[in-house]
Amino acid sequence: MQLLKERIMREGKNLGDGILKVDGFINHQVDPYLMNEAGKEFAKIFRDLGATKILTAEISGIAPAVSTGFHMGLPVIYARKHKPITMPDQVFLTLAPSHTKGRTVELIVSPEYLAGGERVLIIDDFLASGATILGLARLAVAAGAIVVGIGTLIEKTFEGGRVALSKLNVPVESLVKVTNMEGEKISLAD
Repeated sequence: MQLLKERIMREGKNLGDGILKVDGFINHQVDPYLMNEAGKEFAKIFRDLGATKILTAEISGIAPAVSTGFHMGLPVIYARKHKPITMPDQVFLTLAPSHTKGRTVELIVSPEYLAGGERVLIIDDFLASGATILGLARLAVAAGAIVVGIGTLIEKTFEGGRVALSKLNVPVESLVKVTNMEGEKISLAD
């Protein structure tokens, strides 16, 4: 997606240790036009999968997931990292390591919103090691749902996430692929 590539090259910052700072348009301040265009692109890519719900992780996956849900006419569920008092006692819960947080986080979904038979499309901001997305897939499977596809805004190809996700046997699509972040540079695939 050319628009996203341009923003990464213009505003993205390589902080070292594989951390790509895109806070100005994805992770802290969100560009709604960019998210709308990403949602349109994901809707076009995944339109034939028969998805019935979109699943993401709080918080940075919410914007692209909601935009995709809007363009596909699907509800969006986001896995919470803390259980609110409004959630039932029995929940689907898994743990996933967070590279940017430097610790393991909980991913929690209420069974009120994710049930058996659902066809789940996972949308997230990054694909790096694949740990968060695999956690989301575990939640879907625990609910009796079927993961039908995975979409990410940005994939860091050098962190092995695509290989980790291959066992899910579903289409994995990234709008932009970062191929190298050595030194201070950011290299993108054509």
